Amino acid sequence: MKTLTQMGSDAKKASTYLAKLGIKERNNALLKVADALVKRSDYIREANAIDLANGKKNNMSTALLDRLMLTESRIEGMADGLRVLAGLDDPIGEVKSMKTRPNGLMIGKKTVPLGVVAIIYESRPNVTADAFGLCFKSANACILRGGSDSVNSNIAIVNVITDVLKGLGIDPDVISYISETDRKYVDELMHLNEYVDVIIPRGGAGLIKNVVNNSTVPVIETGTGNCHIFVDETADFNMALDIIYNAKTQRIGVCNACESLVIHEKIVDAFMPKLAAALQQKDVVIHADEKSLAAAERREAANGGELKKELLSAATEEDWGREYLDYMISVKTVSSLDEAIAHINRYNTGHSEAIITENYTNAQRFLDEIDAACVYVNASTRFSDGFEFGFGAEIGISTQKLHARGPMGLDALTSTKYIIYGNGQTRP
Repeated sequence: MKTLTQMGSDAKKASTYLAKLGIKERNNALLKVADALVKRSDYIREANAIDLANGKKNNMSTALLDRLMLTESRIEGMADGLRVLAGLDDPIGEVKSMKTRPNGLMIGKKTVPLGVVAIIYESRPNVTADAFGLCFKSANACILRGGSDSVNSNIAIVNVITDVLKGLGIDPDVISYISETDRKYVDELMHLNEYVDVIIPRGGAGLIKNVVNNSTVPVIETGTGNCHIFVDETADFNMALDIIYNAKTQRIGVCNACESLVIHEKIVDAFMPKLAAALQQKDVVIHADEKSLAAAERREAANGGELKKELLSAATEEDWGREYLDYMISVKTVSSLDEAIAHINRYNTGHSEAIITENYTNAQRFLDEIDAACVYVNASTRFSDGFEFGFGAEIGISTQKLHARGPMGLDALTSTKYIIYGNGQTRP
């Protein structure tokens, strides 16, 4: 592997080259890479099998193994993301405004690439293809550093990408991968100000905190996902059960999975047994407050079967703020919409929050008053995703408020510069 200084220097040069590469060439390369990922899926899956075997050997959790696994359909999904990106408008070169000043100067804003984007991420190897696609489409060079758990998968994906780029005569240094797993390379990358324009950490709370606290390179912070669903007193029970089941169990190891429920006390007695019956199909452990726990324990499951008592547990203060990434969920009972909003705003991570309600006023208040990047009415939090939002892919989900917020697509990887036309003006 190159030294990081050399990698950074090469990436900087490649970013200058890429900024001049036409949109047709960029789109064609994305389509060729998409085809190659599918064509060489056996090669990628063989590398992924090594990572999975190592993960099992190291007692990796079911959730993390799921995040790590690359199936044929997931590789096809990676390719589809690149194809969608190829079909989107060029985010670079758009003149967003142009105004004429009294002195005759014409002043406008034009979108430009950020330059060199470094992404530090964990476990999910599909991020490798997504990050490349978004950076390449937006004319940014990228330096990638995945987790040690997925190193073989990531290297295989990068090899496929660079082989395509070389075949097209495109500078392969537009993508670089740090294959060494020693954490000292992350520390060095975070101080590579001369070459790296921005770092985006994508992973667990520990990784994100480390990058935010220690990087001298500007950081776009992505966040963990303690995502809530509030079941209002007017909620349709069937809709609520379907949404919660999907948001909690469809994929447990992702940041947009529901980790916390808030239930109005007027419906808790009727709703909790149905909820427990639904979630016990996946053996989800419910960490509930006193009222919701009592409601679940007082009745038999809605399907006529007994509740599995081992799946019911008294919640602690710690549960309200936990991102489980597992078959677990917390349940809090509230007496009003005001209390629900206050609870969610206190314990959420600024990611994705939802309300299930038939009351228009309550829905609007929830949308207005919840402080999060994505706020839903009557829909699963699992839709917080760049592909689902029509971005083709995402570089991460930003929970901060500067520059970018929510799923970050192409626009989040651009900046602007002022362009000024004159005809001889000088400042008096």
